[in-house]
Amino acid sequence: MTTPVSVIMPVLNEQTHLATSVQGVLDQHYAGDLEIVLAVGPSTDRTREIADELAADDPRIRVVDNPSGTTPDALNLAIAATRHPIVVRVDAHGELAPDYITTAVELLERTGAANVGGLMDAQGTTAFQQAVAIAYTSRLGLGGGAFHLHDTPEGAADSVFLGVFRRDALVAVGGYDPDLLRAQDWELNLRLRQAGEQVWFSPALRVVYRPRSSVKALAKQFFRTGQWRREVIRRHPESASLRYLAPPALVGGLAVGKLAGLVGLVPRTPRWLLLGWLVPLGYLLGVVAGAAAMPRQMPAAVRARLPFVLAVMHLAWGSGFVVGLREDERHRRDAAPRPAAQA
Repeated sequence: MTTPVSVIMPVLNEQTHLATSVQGVLDQHYAGDLEIVLAVGPSTDRTREIADELAADDPRIRVVDNPSGTTPDALNLAIAATRHPIVVRVDAHGELAPDYITTAVELLERTGAANVGGLMDAQGTTAFQQAVAIAYTSRLGLGGGAFHLHDTPEGAADSVFLGVFRRDALVAVGGYDPDLLRAQDWELNLRLRQAGEQVWFSPALRVVYRPRSSVKALAKQFFRTGQWRREVIRRHPESASLRYLAPPALVGGLAVGKLAGLVGLVPRTPRWLLLGWLVPLGYLLGVVAGAAAMPRQMPAAVRARLPFVLAVMHLAWGSGFVVGLREDERHRRDAAPRPAAQA
């Protein structure tokens, strides 16, 4: 008998994509029982109406309120409302590969892992989005996270994109940390591994991800991600690695190099300080050369934008890490309860 699954979906201001995303789950034609729990935040568009209409038309779909609108609360509230032993996390604007759920359930049963996941398959439509997608899936861009790279083999991993979980393992570690408005997936997988569970990556699982479509949106995304990554490292110092520390080190090095270069322009200061300009110049040349050396086939307009996209990602992420969070951002008093074991 095929194991029943619960699909959870955090939803906020998703009137454009919600119906399509839900239909994409239903079109998986999973052989076992399937339910979809939509945790809907206080949206400013027709998202709630659409969610209610979907639930009214199909008894497999249920809607729960997420008053705070935050992602970790949405996930915890949805998990708490699930009825089945396997929990599949899906985003309201994601596109699942065919047989995604079937393949994931088979992997869970074969590996005994607590969480399985696969590729975050970044794809863009405009030249800018395509450049962002390539940066996402290159070591020069995000530094080699397993679920970003198409050449990563199947096996145990630190983290995976989204995730398909054994509900008992998910609940045993307390679900998602409601304080973490970003990086909550990575931190949850860290706690699963610390509890002796296994997180498993397979390239057979693929979810299409649509990158940010403007420089402002991309910079804001990476700045906030850098801030929250610093918070995760503050809470879990053992999670610090070169991959996460390189961007803030780069920002610091560029700042020092530029400052030295500016001081070197002042009369009667040591001329050797002008060598500080070699730091930003070297970074610029390195990014341009790295983008030019990428062996992938891509339109000229995309390759031309790639160095700029890489620089935005590196510098926004690193700056966010350096700035960090305010004390009042680190903890929430209005968080939703964490999910409990089923009776």
